[in-house]
Amino acid sequence: MANQKLDRLDKQILKMISEDARVPFLEVARTCNVSGAAIHQRIQKLTSMGVLKGSQFIIDPEKIGYETCAFIGLNLKNPETFDEVVEQLKKMPEVVECHYTTGDYDLFIKLFAHNNYHLLEIIHDKLQPLGARSRTIISFHTAISRSLPVTKFPGED
Repeated sequence: MANQKLDRLDKQILKMISEDARVPFLEVARTCNVSGAAIHQRIQKLTSMGVLKGSQFIIDPEKIGYETCAFIGLNLKNPETFDEVVEQLKKMPEVVECHYTTGDYDLFIKLFAHNNYHLLEIIHDKLQPLGARSRTIISFHTAISRSLPVTKFPGED
């Protein structure tokens, strides 16, 4: 989708709420020098444009018993099964991301498992029956995890 037309106020709002999603709208309004109602309207506009996709709390998987993070490249034996495979992946609570990719893999997924044995069960019992060869990379630690910063957007001077 093309770059949305956002003005200075939109960008200022996005910057503030991306840094702290719990910042009160009245604080955003004071900082932006506009009314609270204006902030609510802008948030609604940004949501309807698809720029904002909701808000969420971020759960630390390790704190709830998911100690293994893995990235798995899948090669489908039958490329016509893309849609069915993705639907099956959606049913697996351990799978948190799935990407259509170029290069060596048809799909690239990120998942969390309780431990390496649980990861083996997921690969053997859930992924292999989908008709996919896989290559697994286990993450030891997330060094960087962040959203894109709200600064300049492509095409701006």
